[in-house]
Amino acid sequence: MPTIYGIKNCDTMKKARAWLDGRGIVYDFHDYKTAGIEKAKLEGWAKKAGWETLLNTAGTTFRKLPDADKANLTGAKAVKLMLAQPAMIKRPVLELGGGKLLVGFKPEQYETIVRR
Repeated sequence: MPTIYGIKNCDTMKKARAWLDGRGIVYDFHDYKTAGIEKAKLEGWAKKAGWETLLNTAGTTFRKLPDADKANLTGAKAVKLMLAQPAMIKRPVLELGGGKLLVGFKPEQYETIVRR
């Protein structure tokens, strides 16, 4: 069963969940703002999708960081920031069977990948 990770009240999450619901796709929802996220899982996502894709640099949480925290980013530093503040993880993250992972929500991408 697919698992969608994100924050309950995020508008993009609402769109992704509505898309899945509208197609009758059953999934688990993991709210990493309330339930947290395991370091190993986050590192696995960063390895698979790239930490640059996973880190939401456009969000308010990241933009409010001190410049020193935003400077000289590496994979390890990005994972540490996302663990400390899960709101910095781009949403949603959708884990599918077969090791498939989608970061962000684009209906056309979901249509192509989720339906397989």
